[in-house]
Amino acid sequence: MQKFPMTAPGLQRLEVELRTLKGVERPAVIRAIAEARSHGDLSENAEYHAARERQSFIEGRIAELEEIVSAAEVIDPAMLSGDHVMFGAHVRVVDEETEKEATYQIVGVHEADIKHARLSISSPLAKALIGKRIGDTVSVPAPGGDRSYEILAVRFG
Repeated sequence: MQKFPMTAPGLQRLEVELRTLKGVERPAVIRAIAEARSHGDLSENAEYHAARERQSFIEGRIAELEEIVSAAEVIDPAMLSGDHVMFGAHVRVVDEETEKEATYQIVGVHEADIKHARLSISSPLAKALIGKRIGDTVSVPAPGGDRSYEILAVRFG
């Protein structure tokens, strides 16, 4: 079985989503299907078809989340240290062209969220950063040409 590296907060977010789908969304869609059935002819019942489609999505996501949660390998970044970038690290970088600074945490594939500065371990930037240290420069392929970033800080926890 494949293990998925993940931070504890990332696992917790997935578990909350799973509980919501099972405890709130699934029962609501079952009620919606029952109500749509009560309207008669199902072949031309848009409410019924929409509810069935929603049910299919919910059941698929539940199965996906159950697999991910059962195979999660929680790594606590607070227990890590050092000056090398690795899983769980918060890395402050500066784009050498624009001089814009950004801080990202390198996290598991299933908890990545760029809006919250959580970068997937499999992303091009994270791959370039892994193993590097403060002061190193990395080059990352981007649609408009390669981008260079200098690592300004690495912290854990």
